[in-house]
Amino acid sequence: MYIYDDIDQRLVDERVAQFRDQTRRFLDGKLDEDDFRALRLRNGLYVQRFAPMLRIAIPYGLLSSRQLRKLADIARKYDRGYGHFSTRQNLQLNWPKLAEVPELLAELATVQMHAIQTSGNCVRNITADQFAGVAKDEIVDSFVWCELIRQWSTFHPEFNYLPRKFKIAVNGAVADRAATFVHDIGLHAIQNAEKEVGFRVIVGGGLGRTPIVGHVINEFLPWRHLLTYLDAILRVYNRHGRRDNIHKARIKILVKERGIDKFREEVDAEWAPMRDGPATVTWAEIRRIEGRFTRPAHEKLADVDYTGSKTPFNAWLKRNVHPHKLPGYAAVSLSLKKTGVPPGDVTSDQMERIADLADHYSFGELRVTHEQNLVFADVRQAELSGLWQELRALGLATPNIGLLTNIISCPGGDFCSLANAKSIPVAEAIQRRFDDLDYLHDIGELDLNISGCMNACGHHHVGHIGILGVDKNGEEWYQVEIGGNQWPASLGKVIGPSFARADVTNVIERLIETYLELRDSENERFVDVVHRVGVDPFKKNVYANLDQKPADRRRALAA
Repeated sequence: MYIYDDIDQRLVDERVAQFRDQTRRFLDGKLDEDDFRALRLRNGLYVQRFAPMLRIAIPYGLLSSRQLRKLADIARKYDRGYGHFSTRQNLQLNWPKLAEVPELLAELATVQMHAIQTSGNCVRNITADQFAGVAKDEIVDSFVWCELIRQWSTFHPEFNYLPRKFKIAVNGAVADRAATFVHDIGLHAIQNAEKEVGFRVIVGGGLGRTPIVGHVINEFLPWRHLLTYLDAILRVYNRHGRRDNIHKARIKILVKERGIDKFREEVDAEWAPMRDGPATVTWAEIRRIEGRFTRPAHEKLADVDYTGSKTPFNAWLKRNVHPHKLPGYAAVSLSLKKTGVPPGDVTSDQMERIADLADHYSFGELRVTHEQNLVFADVRQAELSGLWQELRALGLATPNIGLLTNIISCPGGDFCSLANAKSIPVAEAIQRRFDDLDYLHDIGELDLNISGCMNACGHHHVGHIGILGVDKNGEEWYQVEIGGNQWPASLGKVIGPSFARADVTNVIERLIETYLELRDSENERFVDVVHRVGVDPFKKNVYANLDQKPADRRRALAA
């Protein structure tokens, strides 16, 4: 867990005092709406459909139990007793009162938390692999590098008013669990032939209105040059990125228009004079940041053999328990995708119990994933059974990690003023249709993502099945695409005309039926079948007799 130093705390405290004064002046009529908008956005405060929405920063998704208890208390005191964990690894409150937000931020500051740069046209929360520090395939601990970038980017005088918002993801392992190819900048740690550590730098990725898979701009950037190279990329973007059209302002559009080779030339020219300058990262600086992190006091343990475990527990072990680099330990996913609960939502009571469990089972720490779940990263294998029983009682042990009902979903039209359609009722309907765990496990790995508008906060473009809410003559309709993937990165393809909400669950069932008919074996995933056979067989099955009831459809297929 990163522990603030005096400079960190002073910055946060001063920002709280500053925003308290700005809010007071706005409420007194001494600051107009346009001037206040820029100020509130710098503090994570949006005006949504029914109330303000506050986005609280959880840098690289890492939380202490003390911080989670504070979030529980704040959600109960200033909101409606729950919070929503987002795909940016942050926590959102949907009902705070504007006049109370400065006091809310002051309480956050007492546990080393804030809402700085969680919105606005700046470098936002740096995201990372949820298994950083414990994964067997890890090359570097990405939390340390995320913290380095956080300190570099916070209040950066050059990059606080960029053409558009800017998102960076860091992956420190062999497998890309941070979706680096769909970020403005993705950093993937690698080693060269000499075992030196560096980063593959990906630029110009992103989802939203114009989804684009990023381009590798530098195959191997030595770690000491990380900040100067980031400086160079952002300077080129800040200078040439469009400010006249919000829909063409992201760096992905600049890279697409210039071409990656031309963009690389401009970055290299910008980088050349500062390549070995004062901002070059030193090993002493890395050690300084490492020293601000507390580390679990691991014991020497042996692995535990759970072969022959009871069926419900075994299903949970298979889906929600993950390998750890140390013998005798495991990482555990807490599923926030129980049927009937909006994906990513957690009540204040649950937060407090999760904090207690983190203290008992995982050294007082937990992580937020960009899939809107939580992770205990350091659980003793011998204690897995006890943890499972306590999580079941909390409704957090659904064994669906990586399966169809582990749905990523934005809040959609229930809250967001930008949304064209609701996301939460669609997610719930799909979860109820596929609530049979045995059937889910037969289907196998399948990512289903839902966004309520083309801003793609639900990352629907990289879901194996992606659902996008669209407006059609003032009514809510849903566009479906298939074949997206986080890693290796690929974007889904739309299967055809959009569907009414009542048809969406039937559409998903048709897609699953087609997959089960076409797969070569139980090990061939849905997305792999789509890539092998294309979209057409799925499209044909979906649009054939769409009004036919699912039970009748199954009987026809069986015949």
